[in-house]
Amino acid sequence: MKRIVQILGFLLLLNACTAQVIEKDTQAANGEIKNCPQSVPVSLAVPGEQESFYERFDFHIRNIILNADIISFQTSKYDFVFCRGNNYWIVKTGTLSKELKQQNYPEYSQNFQTIKFQNQNYQYRVVREPATPTIPNPNKDKVVFELITPNSKNPQRQTLYTLKALQQKTDTNIRTQIGLSRITAAVIWENRIWWSVAFEQGEGNDGIATIVSYEPQTNKITLIQPPELVSHQITDLAITGDANNPTFWMGTKRSGEGNLYIPGQGLVAYRPNSQNLNSGTLTSYNVNNSPLVGAIPNKLLLEDNTLWVGTGNGVCQIKLQTADNPENWSCWRFAAMAKLPQAGLPVYSELSNQTPALTLSPTNNSETVEVLWWSPVDFQTRKGRYEVRTEKGFTAKLDQGASLERFRRLLPPGKPPVYWPGFEWHWNGERFVRGFDEVAMNEFGGGPLGIGVTFDPASGKRTANAIRGDLELLEISPKSTSVKYYSGWVDETQLNPYLTVLPHTQPQNLQPNPLEAIAKKIGDREQGTGDREKL
Repeated sequence: MKRIVQILGFLLLLNACTAQVIEKDTQAANGEIKNCPQSVPVSLAVPGEQESFYERFDFHIRNIILNADIISFQTSKYDFVFCRGNNYWIVKTGTLSKELKQQNYPEYSQNFQTIKFQNQNYQYRVVREPATPTIPNPNKDKVVFELITPNSKNPQRQTLYTLKALQQKTDTNIRTQIGLSRITAAVIWENRIWWSVAFEQGEGNDGIATIVSYEPQTNKITLIQPPELVSHQITDLAITGDANNPTFWMGTKRSGEGNLYIPGQGLVAYRPNSQNLNSGTLTSYNVNNSPLVGAIPNKLLLEDNTLWVGTGNGVCQIKLQTADNPENWSCWRFAAMAKLPQAGLPVYSELSNQTPALTLSPTNNSETVEVLWWSPVDFQTRKGRYEVRTEKGFTAKLDQGASLERFRRLLPPGKPPVYWPGFEWHWNGERFVRGFDEVAMNEFGGGPLGIGVTFDPASGKRTANAIRGDLELLEISPKSTSVKYYSGWVDETQLNPYLTVLPHTQPQNLQPNPLEAIAKKIGDREQGTGDREKL
């Protein structure tokens, strides 16, 4: 299916400096300030004709590079660079290699990869058999891990799972098939090599999250498949502890048709039982129950007793020995900012409105506004508007209410099982907020969902109240929802956004998530013990 979300490229001008001072001591290794890159403003790139509209907000981390002076978190188009010597963040034009820029289906390469262990090369890959199944066969369809050791020409083969096992674990029907698999990490730890395996998901494809271990001394392959991660993809792997008490740190995500990035369990710590590696304790750190700054951890970097977590919305540094204490997290979020024009900035309460609801007027020459999103108003003309953060909120009443989420087993801890118009937002203790990587792209069918989003395929017209603006829940019932959203829309020609990194802070006076009480009321209502009209 062809993408309908494409846009002509154009050049954004630069307005301001991108470096931000980190306010919290990171306790990172000291570095030389003179070796930090210069701070040069970097504009928010506009996608080319063959790219999705929303690739301008693709901040998913593809690679992490570190040395004594800097740590670079590389995305497809930008490098977010942490300078150890002066505790600054700097944004640079991306330097990611061409090979790592390849994603999605090219990731499922059938070529062997190589890892060097004890000065010897080990080649590995994971394959689906049959390679191109026509009719799913639970007894024959499978995923196989292959390993060529230094003293062998032929690969050892280990079945990771069959279609029958997948159907039993996910409780799905015969229409499910095994998706293409890929290696997402190769780690040397405790005289073993460890691999994490993910899979293609969506359009009937699925798989089982798997960690593979190989011990050269015994020539033994071991599998770990945490039951809590059924239908979750492992994005990266880091291991701490010792051979008797290991902890497997994993980034997780899910995906679906047209949506490559759907939040999963966030960052998880899996501690298996010594007698049964497929049984143990799993702790999830996600945007609903921890300071984690993004919903999808893409890359992990273990440095001494610190874990760096790169997400599609920012970066966190965690002291692992006390990870359950929020005070031992330092997090920063990616942001797009723009200078307010001196003549003022007309703001529309809806994407397609023609009459401004208010005007943002600068009080000084350097005043800025945060840019949250961009959305097309008309797919045929390829014109669009930016969504910007506002202090003044607008109200909207939607003809969609609240119901219990059907796939509760896939929800991360801390997220109430309530499906409502703001389902992809999360509660931060004050409002419902939405990071860049919580926006399921929905590449087919008119783009991302949000508050009041409509799309007419015949005319190519689109409108919305909010895609990433903060939400305040005013009233909700089984049939309707009223919210106040703190964002508005501005003409794209009025702003020249640039990228920066900001300290991630949480509200001081945390309030309970109102959806917790609503979930209970819905449960009572469905059992016939509550009011069927009010929540």
